[in-house]
Amino acid sequence: MCMDHYGKFDDKRILIWGYGHEGKSTEQFLKTYCSPRSFSVFEGKREDIVEDDYDYIIKSPGIVMHEDKSKYTSQTQIFLECFSKCTVGITGTKGKSTTSALLYHVLRAAGKDAYLLGNIGEPCLDHFGDMTDSAIAVFEMSCHQLEHINVSPHIAVFLNLYEEHLDYYGTFDRYAAAKLNIARFQGEDDLLFAGSNVSSIPGNAKRAIIDPDTVPEYDLKILGRHNMVNAHFVSLIASNVFHVDDNTIKNALKSFDGLDHRLSHIGCVNGIDCYDDSISTIPGATIQALSSVENAGTVLIGGMDRGISYDTLIDFINANRQYNYIFSYDSGKRIYESIEHTDNCYYEPDLKSAVTLGLSITPAGKALILSPASASYGYFKNFEERGRVFASLVGLGSK
Repeated sequence: MCMDHYGKFDDKRILIWGYGHEGKSTEQFLKTYCSPRSFSVFEGKREDIVEDDYDYIIKSPGIVMHEDKSKYTSQTQIFLECFSKCTVGITGTKGKSTTSALLYHVLRAAGKDAYLLGNIGEPCLDHFGDMTDSAIAVFEMSCHQLEHINVSPHIAVFLNLYEEHLDYYGTFDRYAAAKLNIARFQGEDDLLFAGSNVSSIPGNAKRAIIDPDTVPEYDLKILGRHNMVNAHFVSLIASNVFHVDDNTIKNALKSFDGLDHRLSHIGCVNGIDCYDDSISTIPGATIQALSSVENAGTVLIGGMDRGISYDTLIDFINANRQYNYIFSYDSGKRIYESIEHTDNCYYEPDLKSAVTLGLSITPAGKALILSPASASYGYFKNFEERGRVFASLVGLGSK
C-alpha cells in the first residue's frame, strides 16, 4: 500500500489555497510525491482566483466554500483516495479529539503501526509515505475537512451531533450534511460506529449504534460520563476491528492522561480547584463539566455568539442553583438576560474580571471551572489561547 508517487497531479497546474499549517504541508507533499507542471500559493478571496489558470485547487479547511466543484480538492480527499482502507475517521460535535487520541494510545500500546492525523495530529499528507499495509491512520475529521470529500474512510466513527458552527454553515442541516460525509460514501464492506443521537446516517456500511445511557463504567483518569462513552467507542473498535486483547485495552485506557483544555485540572489556588475546559463550545459541554466535577462551585460561561440555542443550558441553570454562574462576552450576555433568577448569577465584561470575581466567591474546597459553552473567536486566537489566559489569570500558568 505504501506509495512513493501521487500521479493525479502529473503535469497539472496546481494552486494551494491557504498557506497555514496544512497549506505548508501540501506544498511539501507536492514537492516530494508529485510531478506537477507548476504550483503556486494563494491566500486571498475566492473571487480573486482565476480558476481557468489551474487544473486543481487544493483548499485548506475552514475557507468558506459551500458548493462542490470537481476542480477543488483537499488534503483529506487526496489521503482518502489513496488510503481509505487503512483509515479510522473520527468525527462528532464533541469528543472527537479525545476519542482519536485515546484510540491511538490503545493501538500504540498494542504494538500497532498507528498514526494520529487531522485536527489533533499532524496534517495527513505528512504521513503519505508511511501508509504501509500494516499502518493505521487514526484521523480526527472536522466538519470543514469532511465538507467536500467524496470518499469515506473504511471505519467511520460518528460520536454525536449537536448544533455548532452555525456562523459558518448558516443552518444545522448544512452543518450535519458536512459531518455525514464521513459515512455517506461507505460500502457494504465498511464499518460505522455511531452514537444513537446521530440520525439519518447515509451509506451502506455495517453499523454499530451506541446508546450513551447503556455504556459501562471504565477505569479512567479523565473525568466525566461523556469520556466513558468515548472509551466505549475505543474499546469496541480496538477489540472487534483490530483484535487487541482486553487486558491491553483496559491498561491503556487507564493510563491515558487526557488532553489539555478538556476539563483539565490545572491546579489549586487558595484551596480552590481550577479546571480548564476551554474546548467547551456548546451548552451540553458545560452541563457535562458541572456534572463531572464533584466539587464544582463556580463556572465561567461566554464567548462568541454563534447563534446556537442555549435553551438546554438556561434550563439547567434555572434548575441548579447550587452553582455560581459568571457570564461574559456576547453569548454570556444573551444567556444572562434569559435566566429566571440572578441571585447566583453575575455578568462580567471579560475573562479577567470573571476570574477575579470567581476566585472571590468560590469557597475553599470547591472548584472554579472555565467552561464557556461558546467559541473563543473574536476575543482569543483559539480555545487553546483562552485556556492559557485562564491559567495565567488564576496564577497557574503563563500566557
